[in-house]
Amino acid sequence: MSIKESQEELIEEFALFDDWMEKYEHLIELGKSLPMIDPSLKTDERIIKGCQSKVWLDATLEDDKVIYTADSDAIITKGIVAVLIRVFSGNSPEEITEADLGFIDEIGLKEHLSPTRANGLVSMIKQMKLYAVAFQAQLKK
Repeated sequence: MSIKESQEELIEEFALFDDWMEKYEHLIELGKSLPMIDPSLKTDERIIKGCQSKVWLDATLEDDKVIYTADSDAIITKGIVAVLIRVFSGNSPEEITEADLGFIDEIGLKEHLSPTRANGLVSMIKQMKLYAVAFQAQLKK
């Protein structure tokens, strides 16, 4: 599924809920389906800087597609990273680096997060794109 299609699917999903408590519950549920990072990869090098809670993120390149795994010690944060993985994972490094993530504003995520969680969201996106840039360089060799 393309990044655009994943975003449209998430916009439709979040539109089903009337208030933000229901949307938070959905976010928590999405966190439960998070592709879990191997426990041996939960190292300081994989912790995303700028997040209030701990978020570990790893990426691998499989058949020229980036596959992300992650974990967090906070349930809302786990849901946020699960949403980002759902959008990015399985796409090419180039598609990820060029992706416009308008869905975040459309579902109202950023405006309903505390400032520290919003900063964490930006840090997660930045780290995911940095992995993609590194893989992009690797593929051009």
